[in-house]
Amino acid sequence: MQANNAANPDLATCDDVALVRLARGRNADAFRIIMQRNNQRLFRVARSVVQDDGEAEDVVQQAYVNAFDNLGSFRGESSLTTWLTRIALNEALGRRRRQRPLVGLEVLDAEPARASQVIPFPLMSEIPDPERAAAQQQVRHLIERAIDDLPEPFRVVFVMRDVEDMSIEDTANFLGLPPATVKTRLHRARRQLRQALDARLASTLTGTFPFDGKRCQHMADRVLAQLQL
Repeated sequence: MQANNAANPDLATCDDVALVRLARGRNADAFRIIMQRNNQRLFRVARSVVQDDGEAEDVVQQAYVNAFDNLGSFRGESSLTTWLTRIALNEALGRRRRQRPLVGLEVLDAEPARASQVIPFPLMSEIPDPERAAAQQQVRHLIERAIDDLPEPFRVVFVMRDVEDMSIEDTANFLGLPPATVKTRLHRARRQLRQALDARLASTLTGTFPFDGKRCQHMADRVLAQLQL
């Protein structure tokens, strides 16, 4: 399967069942479309665990290999995306466990719950203004670093719920957790993320809306001219 070949456009509208049937017949275009539809979610979920772009890509690649080698086990009881996400998550968690032990969940889950607010994420739409695009990229990097700093159990739940917009039930099912635990971890992740962003932005806020240098000088000149001084 050549990575630089475009998928057959006639297959672009196929549903999961049709794509899986074609993929079982080793149809390269079917494989490609399956990956194009699922790459972003699988990468985000994997990266929420391994916290490294390169390793997350390795996880997703291995997940696809595992999935495509075992397409016969896909029964359609869940969506293809759900099935692939589970495989990628298991691969990522397996790698993480081999690297180091997980954070003690009894400590994290014992923390008293407090009210939390949803983090207002800035829109990252494509715009022609290069300065605004650069500013949005800086904000995105700031948010990504703050997410990376969350404890793993909170980080994975946060990415699944608030980044990938998965339901409480699906997130709980993927992670083998009660829905109430998912809600608690999500609330704490949002609170910790807000606190981290508040701390990182505090020094920056003092420099917002600058009015100095030439702008300040021109303003003074205009006022003095108006006053005829």
